[in-house]
Amino acid sequence: MGTFEIFLDKAKDHRFRLKAGNGKIILASEGYSTRADAEEGIEVVQKLAPDAMNYERKRSDAGHSFTLQAYNGEVVGTSEVYTSTAARDKGIEAVKHEAPDAEIVFVK
Repeated sequence: MGTFEIFLDKAKDHRFRLKAGNGKIILASEGYSTRADAEEGIEVVQKLAPDAMNYERKRSDAGHSFTLQAYNGEVVGTSEVYTSTAARDKGIEAVKHEAPDAEIVFVK
């Protein structure tokens, strides 16, 4: 089962990351000014994650990645960089599977 971790970054912004059952980070958020805003971001991810059309697949010189986007095009989560298209697509499938029922925890 996946887990959303909410934490404070060095700039004191609230962020979340989605970890798969194996502990790997599969999606990360932008910074939010409040914990409540980060929690709302998680709710959006949980709602959008199952639908394949909400993912933008990307390729750069660094590798393959994806973003999860809201209906208005706003990015609500970003993946790590993968070495192949197949690995990136597995990452998308992991987010689709893990996010909807993931537990939310707060990390210090």
